[in-house]
Order: sequence, then structure tokens, then C-alpha cells
Amino acid sequence: MRIVIVGQQAFGKAVLEAFIARGDEIAAVFATPERPGARPDPLVAAAQERSLTVHRFTKYSSEEAQRALSDLEADLGVMAYVLLFAPPAFCAIPKHGMIQFHPSLLPLHRGASSIPWAIIRGRTETGLSIFRPTPGLDEGPVILQKRVAIGPDDTAGSLYFDKIFPLGVSALLEAADLVVSGRATESTQDENRATYEGWVREAESHINWANHVDFVYDLIRGCNPAPGAWTAYGERKLYLFDARKIAAGTFGAVRGRKIGEVVSIGDQGMRILAQGGFVEVSRVRLDDGPKIAATEAGIPASTVLGGVEVRSNP
Repeated sequence: MRIVIVGQQAFGKAVLEAFIARGDEIAAVFATPERPGARPDPLVAAAQERSLTVHRFTKYSSEEAQRALSDLEADLGVMAYVLLFAPPAFCAIPKHGMIQFHPSLLPLHRGASSIPWAIIRGRTETGLSIFRPTPGLDEGPVILQKRVAIGPDDTAGSLYFDKIFPLGVSALLEAADLVVSGRATESTQDENRATYEGWVREAESHINWANHVDFVYDLIRGCNPAPGAWTAYGERKLYLFDARKIAAGTFGAVRGRKIGEVVSIGDQGMRILAQGGFVEVSRVRLDDGPKIAATEAGIPASTVLGGVEVRSNP
């Protein structure tokens, strides 16, 4: 099978290496444009180490990009973590078109932050889809899907790197075989079930301590390792990572405390009150500084991180 890899970063590299390992021919790699000061792209580095042709176009709609792809006479294009829009004219060039990876069970969680949103919304299951790219974002026919359980303490990082990442690599190999052999079944996505969410950024990752501890904990997990769920600490931003949830079983456990209050600091980290319980955070970051142990942040117990006072019984 003669393959073109379109992608970037560690996932693109892993997909490239998987196709090479099983004996497929790599016609070329299409990667994201180089950015000044950015770290080398692992996919590009892996391709160059093997003396493979690497193209880095700013637009796949350009005549140059489409001509370069056409000249390769590839059997299939494999899109592995692609953020550039690939128009139909580009995707139709390989003999069997292109297939694309998305880390959710489409049509759920279309968009670039599908893994964080699945956790933030409290889901216990997500997965991945291999589908045909179309002009609509993540809207194309689905070739295959794999389900993945979201553990109660999974973070966006653990869910992706430990579960979805390796399963996604093998799923692309499986889908490639189905498509090239003519055995693939392509299913139209159900628009009645579709959801789209944008990037999780500062506005979406801001903690409201008046929310239930379940939601606060899911937000921290979903934003770990990036962008980090954050709260105000005076005039600074305090980002929270590596937390655990502790239920408050009685009113006595929270009596006299305020929502958002740092109730204690111990060996396990910094314990903060939300509605219904506490989150105990072991790693934090202040503003743009490095991640450090919560016990090293210099935040004293009784500090209130943007909360409101807990009401007494009537």
C-alpha cells in the first residue's frame, strides 16, 4: 500500500512508524508549516531521519499542494492530527481518497477540544472515529469507531496518551485496510445527536467554586495538562492540576467555611472547598510560571479563592 501521511506531532509520528513497521510504502509526508522558535515537529523529524519527502504547505487548497499530492500517485491519504483545512479537491487525489482520525465518538464532540470536553461534561465513555474528511468540520461519513471508558480520575492527558492515542494508531491501520480492499462501510453521521464545542481556553477553564465539586473536579481533570483550570488568587491566576475529589458528608465538615477556601495544606496537597465537597490539588502553577507542588506555592490556609460563604442551616 502506498500511503501519504498528513499530520503533525507525536501522533503523526506514531502513525508514520506504524505503517512503515508493517511494510507499507510511504510516498511522502505533509506536515504543518514551520514556525519560528517552535520545537521541531516529531513527525517531520521522523520522516527526515528516513529520508522521506516532506511537504509543508500553508494551504492544502493551493495548486502547489494539490500538484505535489497528485504527483505521488498514492493509494490512500491518512490524516493523523490535522488542523489545516483539507478541501475536497485535495482529499480526492489519492486513489482511495483520504481517511481522518478524530478523538471522539462522532457526531459527539466535534471540534478541536473533543477530549477535554468529554471529561468536563462528566461523560464516562468516549472513543475515537475514523471518517472521511468533508468540507464540514468532523462531519464526514464514519468508517469505524472504537469506544474508550473514561475513568473517574482520568485527565485529558491520561485519556489521550494512555488510551485514545495507541488505539487511534491501530484504528487507522485497520481503516486503511478496509478502504483499500473495498470492504469499508461508511455511515452518515446522525445530525440529531451532533455536538460541537470550540477550544477550551481561559474563559472555559475558569473555575466557579459555587459549582458542585463534581463539576469542579471534572473541569480540573479535563483541563489537565492544558490549558489548566484556573482560579483567581488575589490579582494572580492560579492553575490547578493533579487533583482528587473528596465528598463532604456532613454540614459540620464545611461549617464556617467559604466556598473556594483553602481549608488545609498537607502532605497530599492543598484542599479547597466547593459545593458538596473538596478538591485536593497536588500541583499548581502561578500565572505563566512552572508547575510546582501545591505545598510550595506559598498559599496559606484560609485563603479564599473567589468563593462565597457557605450558608448555615435555616
